[in-house]
Amino acid sequence: MKIDWVDHFTIKTKFARNEFVIQANKEGLLSLAGILKRMAEDDIGHGYVLHLDESNSLENESVPLILCKLNDI
Repeated sequence: MKIDWVDHFTIKTKFARNEFVIQANKEGLLSLAGILKRMAEDDIGHGYVLHLDESNSLENESVPLILCKLNDI
């Protein structure tokens, strides 16, 4: 799946008080929204997994984020 990152995006993830937190600037939020919209499309099949981490998109010291597409439950 091709990801269209918005220029100058910043996304950081962390655990805080037993909660998963996503911190992002406007461009980061738009990028995440685009990813989720794209994953929802019919040509992306059940079981598709996208790993986001420090090496490919998240800020340093971020907790990896894994997005998975499931069929309707």
